Amino acid sequence: MDAVDLTTEVVRTERLVLRPYRSDDVDAVLRACQDPDILRWLTVPSPYTRDDAVEFVTQIAVSARAEKQGLLTAVEADGEFVGSAGVHDLTGGLLGPGIGYWLAPWGRGRGYAAEAARGLADWALAHGAPRVHLFADVENAASQAVARRAGFSDEGVVRSCLPYRDGNRGDAVLFSRLPGE
Repeated sequence: MDAVDLTTEVVRTERLVLRPYRSDDVDAVLRACQDPDILRWLTVPSPYTRDDAVEFVTQIAVSARAEKQGLLTAVEADGEFVGSAGVHDLTGGLLGPGIGYWLAPWGRGRGYAAEAARGLADWALAHGAPRVHLFADVENAASQAVARRAGFSDEGVVRSCLPYRDGNRGDAVLFSRLPGE
């Protein structure tokens, strides 16, 4: 990954552009993060404010790329922001880099999450990752379906690994992809 300039890296799939965040994404991120499903499954601040969106778009996503910790991307379809996807922990550890995604309500139901997850997994594997993984809450059937459509295999349940907003912890299904899958 050392040869890749993550600050400008763009991943393209058949229908999507997975690109660096831009300041004009703030309003779309703010609007998306008002969605009850995003607030349920992600540990984003609640209520999610404009300051939270500005910080994510202009600081968190930018610094992850600049520090080579992750490739956080805005998911764009037909020129419109429809969600977020990323490759996290590029050093990988035992499980390899992690893939994450969420879609704005207006981007759902078209297969964009699976396409983005597959595109980012392909990118990481092509850049030398021995495997990639993702976690989906055991109760989040939609996210599990996305993982399977993106070519990930179910490896089992990891107990008490997901932190919840209320301080409790939940179980997650661990999915993986290997080179050639």
